[in-house]
Amino acid sequence: MTEDAGLRSQQTAGEDRVRMVARQLSEPRTANWIASETGWSHGPTKRVLERLVDDGILHRDDSGTHTTYYPDYRRQAMQEAMRLRDSGHTVEELTERLAEMKTQIREWEHEFDVESPNQLRGTLTDGALTADEEDRRREIAREWDHLERRIKIVGFAIREWDFLAPATEPAEASS
Repeated sequence: MTEDAGLRSQQTAGEDRVRMVARQLSEPRTANWIASETGWSHGPTKRVLERLVDDGILHRDDSGTHTTYYPDYRRQAMQEAMRLRDSGHTVEELTERLAEMKTQIREWEHEFDVESPNQLRGTLTDGALTADEEDRRREIAREWDHLERRIKIVGFAIREWDFLAPATEPAEASS
């Protein structure tokens, strides 16, 4: 492979990594953070991020001390709902999964006598907890946050099951 071809290959691989990481963000991140995650330098990472902003894939927030980038969470949710619809699972299977996620949250609410992941995090101030129990509660709070997001998406996929069905035939124009 020539040096130019190798450089283009590295460039493409770096851009692909930036795109992949940027689209999977669950919270706003700086270009430096994304560059670090992708193992690519700041300048090229920032250029890719700006193109993604221009294309409407990402949003940029300049209101803080550092510029952050984040995906369009509505677009992410819609794409995930479509993936669920197209995954081969039935609406009944998704409904069962939804019930399992809600049951898990109710179990945590009962076990820790709290109503939210942040209330669970608030229990970490209890001086009687061991380091292992603190770690467990932090992990459960993270999982709880994740399940709450999944519940919204799975619930949307169930409610909009028919709407999310892939189009099998092009619509015919009425005469």
